[in-house]
Amino acid sequence: MGIQGWQWLLILAVILLLFGAAKLPALAKSMGQSARVFKGEMKAMKDEDATAKDDAATEETTVATSEAAKPARPEAGGSSSASS
Repeated sequence: MGIQGWQWLLILAVILLLFGAAKLPALAKSMGQSARVFKGEMKAMKDEDATAKDDAATEETTVATSEAAKPARPEAGGSSSASS
Protein backbone atom coordinates (compact mmCIF):
# COMPACT_ATOMS: atom_id res chain seq x y z
CA MET A 1 0.00 0.00 0.00
CA GLY A 2 1.20 3.48 -0.84
CA ILE A 3 0.95 6.64 1.17
CA GLN A 4 -2.62 7.90 1.22
CA GLY A 5 -3.82 11.50 1.02
CA TRP A 6 -4.26 12.06 4.75
CA GLN A 7 -0.73 10.75 5.36
CA TRP A 8 0.69 13.30 2.91
CA LEU A 9 -1.18 16.05 4.76
CA LEU A 10 0.27 14.87 8.06
CA ILE A 11 3.80 14.84 6.59
CA LEU A 12 3.28 18.34 5.17
CA ALA A 13 2.05 19.61 8.56
CA VAL A 14 5.13 18.20 10.32
CA ILE A 15 7.43 19.82 7.74
CA LEU A 16 5.68 23.16 8.20
CA LEU A 17 6.09 22.90 11.97
CA LEU A 18 9.77 22.00 11.71
CA PHE A 19 10.91 24.53 9.12
CA GLY A 20 8.26 27.22 9.16
CA ALA A 21 6.40 28.55 6.14
CA ALA A 22 8.97 31.29 5.49
CA LYS A 23 11.89 28.89 5.01
CA LEU A 24 10.14 26.40 2.71
CA PRO A 25 10.66 28.34 -0.58
CA ALA A 26 14.37 28.77 0.17
CA LEU A 27 14.64 25.09 1.04
CA ALA A 28 12.91 24.08 -2.20
CA LYS A 29 15.19 26.38 -4.22
CA SER A 30 18.27 24.92 -2.56
CA MET A 31 17.12 21.37 -3.26
CA GLY A 32 16.44 22.25 -6.90
CA GLN A 33 19.91 23.74 -7.34
CA SER A 34 21.48 20.67 -5.73
CA ALA A 35 19.56 18.37 -8.07
CA ARG A 36 20.65 20.46 -11.09
CA VAL A 37 24.32 20.29 -10.05
CA PHE A 38 24.04 16.54 -9.47
CA LYS A 39 22.54 15.98 -12.93
CA GLY A 40 25.27 18.09 -14.50
CA GLU A 41 28.00 16.11 -12.78
CA MET A 42 26.43 12.81 -13.81
CA LYS A 43 26.31 13.99 -17.44
CA ALA A 44 29.96 15.07 -17.25
CA MET A 45 30.96 11.67 -15.88
CA LYS A 46 29.10 9.89 -18.69
CA ASP A 47 30.77 12.14 -21.27
CA GLU A 48 34.22 11.46 -19.78
CA ASP A 49 33.51 7.73 -19.80
CA ALA A 50 32.46 7.81 -23.46
CA THR A 51 35.54 9.87 -24.38
CA ALA A 52 37.82 7.44 -22.54
CA LYS A 53 36.31 4.50 -24.43
CA ASP A 54 36.75 6.31 -27.76
CA ASP A 55 40.36 7.17 -26.90
CA ALA A 56 41.09 3.55 -25.95
CA ALA A 57 39.62 2.28 -29.23
CA THR A 58 41.62 4.86 -31.21
CA GLU A 59 44.81 3.93 -29.38
CA GLU A 60 44.30 0.21 -30.11
CA THR A 61 43.76 0.98 -33.79
CA THR A 62 46.85 3.22 -33.90
CA VAL A 63 49.04 0.55 -32.27
CA ALA A 64 47.79 -2.14 -34.65
CA THR A 65 48.35 0.12 -37.66
CA SER A 66 51.85 1.18 -36.61
CA GLU A 67 52.90 -2.43 -35.98
CA ALA A 68 51.65 -3.45 -39.42
CA ALA A 69 53.49 -0.54 -41.07
CA LYS A 70 56.92 -1.34 -39.54
CA PRO A 71 59.45 -2.51 -42.17
CA ALA A 72 60.93 -5.97 -41.78
CA ARG A 73 64.22 -5.95 -39.86
CA PRO A 74 67.24 -7.48 -41.56
CA GLU A 75 68.46 -10.63 -39.86
CA ALA A 76 71.78 -10.63 -38.03
CA GLY A 77 74.53 -12.53 -39.86
CA GLY A 78 73.26 -11.53 -43.29
CA SER A 79 75.53 -10.08 -45.97
CA SER A 80 76.67 -6.54 -45.47
CA SER A 81 77.94 -4.15 -48.15
CA ALA A 82 80.50 -2.64 -45.73
CA SER A 83 82.58 -5.87 -45.53
CA SER A 84 83.70 -5.85 -49.22
